[in-house]
Amino acid sequence: MYIDGRLNQHAHVTGMSKRRIPNNYTVRDFNKRTRRGVKMVARPRSPHGALIPQFYAGRNIFITGATGFMGKVLIERLLSTCPNIGTLHLLMRHKKGVSPEKRLQQLKQSQVFDIIRQNDPTQLDKLNFIPGDVSEPNFGILPEYLLKLQEVSIVFHSAATLKFDEELQKAVEQNVLSVIRLMDICDTLPNMEALIHVSTAYSNPELSTVEEKVYTPPMPLPRLLALIDAVPTNLLQDITRQYIHPKPNTYTYTKAMAEEAVKTRPSRQYPVAIFRPTIVISSFRHPFPGWVENLNGPSGVAAAAGKGVLHVFRRSPNMKADLLPVDVAIDTLLAVAWETAVDKPTDVKVYNCSTTENPTTWSDFEMALKKYIPKFPLDAALWYPSGTGVENLYVHKTLHFILHTMPLYLAEYIFKTLGVKMGISLITAERKMRAMNDVLSFFALRQWHFRTDNVKKLKLRLTPQDRMIYNLDPKSIDWDDQYKNFVIGTRKYLLKESDDNIPVAKRHLNRLYYIHKGVMLFSIVLFLRLLLQNKYIREIVYGTLRLLFSLISDGYTSIVSID
Repeated sequence: MYIDGRLNQHAHVTGMSKRRIPNNYTVRDFNKRTRRGVKMVARPRSPHGALIPQFYAGRNIFITGATGFMGKVLIERLLSTCPNIGTLHLLMRHKKGVSPEKRLQQLKQSQVFDIIRQNDPTQLDKLNFIPGDVSEPNFGILPEYLLKLQEVSIVFHSAATLKFDEELQKAVEQNVLSVIRLMDICDTLPNMEALIHVSTAYSNPELSTVEEKVYTPPMPLPRLLALIDAVPTNLLQDITRQYIHPKPNTYTYTKAMAEEAVKTRPSRQYPVAIFRPTIVISSFRHPFPGWVENLNGPSGVAAAAGKGVLHVFRRSPNMKADLLPVDVAIDTLLAVAWETAVDKPTDVKVYNCSTTENPTTWSDFEMALKKYIPKFPLDAALWYPSGTGVENLYVHKTLHFILHTMPLYLAEYIFKTLGVKMGISLITAERKMRAMNDVLSFFALRQWHFRTDNVKKLKLRLTPQDRMIYNLDPKSIDWDDQYKNFVIGTRKYLLKESDDNIPVAKRHLNRLYYIHKGVMLFSIVLFLRLLLQNKYIREIVYGTLRLLFSLISDGYTSIVSID
């Protein structure tokens, strides 16, 4: 534990209480406490010279959004890199009839903790659930659970609704009021040293260059909260698009308003930082290369394309795709909390976490899918993966109707007629792909420049030992290797498909390839046949053919006469 920026070696060695230790705490006090029965527990040593693991040693952490994609990696990195960390309190709600206690047990069985279970399974005993819901006042946390949070010194807030088209009232509830309620709770915690609010780099998407600062919101926060309370839901839906302008959707709008709530919090007694990641994708290295557990965004495109149901999506090929491996994002997040607690800034500091220093493009992403999906095919693909990207809206709509809507609706009706049971509804899949395309196209048709000065300075501040553990450097990413692991991870971790099935999947894909080429040839012949039904087109085609044959014949005659 740190006192005035110094590591308290007694607390670090013994793992004793994580309350602040008075400056006059002595070795004699330590010995007295030991004789009174404080149990001495041997713990693994933190890496020598690494500041961040030493900082987290003995600290209790409170995490919201712990069961999400980023939340799981956050837990895994804390447990795997900080062997002496204290208790991780995870906010969990009842979900689909499953209790928080049961959900915690399910979380511990996640693939993300495979290495921890193998090397030091007792680390998972440090996970503790706190029953609650961010949509309720005070998160609905009962007094006996609030008492457990009294020892917490670091709070990570990553809970949020990720639906871009969420109703404004629900988006405000989940994304804005949640951080206000969390700060209410943090105000009651005596050992608070840092609150890190996880926002998004796209909270200000109307700007082409995004700096590391909280921008003036489109509407004063009190006015927004008053509107949500006063206006009926149906009327609010009618005015939402106009009201949130220039934000394109309720997600980015409420994320911006949440940042304003953090910045304008009155009488705050602890430092706060805002962490803004870009588009988070599969891991670079940790816990495994390519680990992913999120169907949103690019991973959804990879899964749908690999299954042969997605054949076209909108993108601008040369636009930068600011894709961020989840472990690079989480490593930066852990360092942000360390710097915030140590420096204790009075102002809210913002960290943009981006790969702008090592860019890739949407064309790179598309080419990588075409390259690696056939090498690592998904099981039971419905059609040969043959997706392509287009930029023009009307071309996209036409191709989407021809390649997605028509065949999937037709296949659904044929299967129903034949009594074939499908695992998913193809009509539902078509609607989800359309929605996914609409969301992703907003990012794939534009590009932003994110200023990352604070993250760059933070990276330079780490010791060499810290840099060996925590990767804050986007330049370290080999994009070809990242994309390969992205496809493998989508297959293995997201869709839970066994590597043993790859030979079978390849044989199935080969059959689909010939079927695909046959259908393309048939379609071309049919199209030409239909064109030739028109006499004007038929005259043009036949006239062109006669001209070609005449030129060939004349050329051949000339050659023969020369001989």
